[in-house]
Amino acid sequence: MTKLSLVGIGSGNPDHLTLQAIKTLESADVILLPRKGDEKTELADLRRMIASELLSSTPKIVEFNYPVRDADTPKYLDGVNTWHDALAAIWQDLIATHVPENGTVALMVWGDPSLYDSTLRIADRLIARGIDLDITVIPGITSLQMLTAAHAIPLNTLGGAVQITTGRKLRDEGWPADTPTVAVMLDGECSFQSLEGDDLHIWWGSYVGMDQQLLIEGPLSEVSAQIVKARADARASNGWIMDIYLLRKSA
Repeated sequence: MTKLSLVGIGSGNPDHLTLQAIKTLESADVILLPRKGDEKTELADLRRMIASELLSSTPKIVEFNYPVRDADTPKYLDGVNTWHDALAAIWQDLIATHVPENGTVALMVWGDPSLYDSTLRIADRLIARGIDLDITVIPGITSLQMLTAAHAIPLNTLGGAVQITTGRKLRDEGWPADTPTVAVMLDGECSFQSLEGDDLHIWWGSYVGMDQQLLIEGPLSEVSAQIVKARADARASNGWIMDIYLLRKSA
């Protein structure tokens, strides 16, 4: 049986790695390190730095290119599933080629493997292909934690629910009923623009935890355009962007 360790490494600050994450990476036989294109070299560079400078041992590092998801697929989930199948095939080949029998392979996952990430879904595909895996998840600090900490706000209101959703659902279905707080990640369409009303407050952040972190907060009706511009400028400057925001209705 191959042991697969999915290790959350936080949202851009190596100081946020847990001792458990470091120990797990150090004990791996192989660390798979994804490359996601020239525009996201900083993400690969952080993983390389962790492997070379923060670990006391030196597991074998195997880098691989991430397949590109076909954004033109008519049905969003069909495109995502095809993309995940391609990733599972790459993982299967790399494990067969580089991981010793009954060995341990680790992947460093941005944020947390169990929140708004698909590494666990891809691992399930390997099991469905007949690969005998023992999966371990090492939780990490998430962008949602970083956002609320950076803005110094609690995640929820007193006794209030929080819904983590997508920009697409926010645009298509509007504000979820009986939910005072909504969190949205990686919303390239800035879907908060589709919401109306003067009772909404937004806390937005991009590159949270990284040196280039940007934060904007205020009444949505007042700062919406500012966020749209800041996001576009940051993406143009860096070639990529990761952002997240929290929306809350006034009592």
